Amino acid sequence: MKYVDEFRDPEKATVLLAAIGELTQSVVRELRRPLHIMEVCGGHTHTIFRYGIANMLPAEIELVHGPGCPVCVLPMGQVDDCVAIAETPGVIFTTFGDAMRVPGSRKSLLQAKAEGADVRMVYSPLDTLAIARDNPKREVVFFGLGFETTMPSTALTVLQAEAEGIANFSLFCNHITIVPTIKAILDSPDLRIDAFLGPGHVSMVIGTTPYEFIARHYRRPLVVAGFEPLDILHSIWLVLKQMNEGRCEIENQYGRIAPAEGNSAALHAIAQVFELREFFEWRGLGSIDHSGVRMRAPYARYDAERKFALPALHIADPKSCQCGEVLKGVIKPWQCKVFGAACTPETPLGALMVSSEGACAAYYQYGDLEGLRSKRAADAA
Repeated sequence: MKYVDEFRDPEKATVLLAAIGELTQSVVRELRRPLHIMEVCGGHTHTIFRYGIANMLPAEIELVHGPGCPVCVLPMGQVDDCVAIAETPGVIFTTFGDAMRVPGSRKSLLQAKAEGADVRMVYSPLDTLAIARDNPKREVVFFGLGFETTMPSTALTVLQAEAEGIANFSLFCNHITIVPTIKAILDSPDLRIDAFLGPGHVSMVIGTTPYEFIARHYRRPLVVAGFEPLDILHSIWLVLKQMNEGRCEIENQYGRIAPAEGNSAALHAIAQVFELREFFEWRGLGSIDHSGVRMRAPYARYDAERKFALPALHIADPKSCQCGEVLKGVIKPWQCKVFGAACTPETPLGALMVSSEGACAAYYQYGDLEGLRSKRAADAA
């Protein structure tokens, strides 16, 4: 297929859904219970809800929303550190738009901007480098966040700053890694996942080999999926086909974009600039070993953690917010007590409600809010 509309063809979707229905009955007869498939990436979650895929699937398939939204797993303490840097006199703080409204313990970056901090939204870390060139007397800090998808552009920006000798640029590094995160989910005592739809964008950088342990050690199939409706349906069919045939493998449905071997140039840039942290704190998930990266010593002069005195405090989420349970797939967003009530896009308590890839945002934007509230009330009763 060549064009976007071909990936949204109703006739092809009908054929896939029929095949999914047949395989589901076979798999469920063997399992003797519903089937739980986690889509790791928040981009998949939004496709699923935007196109009503969840409502098209057999009732025996339950899609579970995973932690693959980097903004959603940003802990409050890190947001507070961002605000502290942004409010430092003489600093220009830049970030992707998704992070502007994530709540910290006191305020968000957007609120800090409203109060006078120079916080600017950028579309690329290279935009930050241009701002640093234009403001040589000010410190310009880029908030680096995201999985391996965005790491290469950040690493290449640091290398460009070094090549040009731009000394007033620095990076507040909060990049995270996907594989330890999936492992933490697999090791969770609450685990009830039978298979995974793997993240397409991350996989175009790291390839498929890093996921092999999921099939080998945990006996769960994973299919790297694209982001169009037919991509999702095809990937679910591939998962079911594996389970029906008694196989447990890593497959790549998104091969048109994500090569099995990954992107060697991107991986080289990442390895040159970053190294693994011993551990990293995730909102709702706690500390996960080797799940984040920091800047290597040769690039210390571009490291905002070394340049600025940061609070670096561990701050718990509000007790009413159940982001962690949603991220682990233990509950659905609408089952959270504050979803759609105290927590909305206008007044978010958790990051899942403000990110463009957040599961709560997907339910709020595309779901039947009144129906979900009624269902929650019925369950509570």
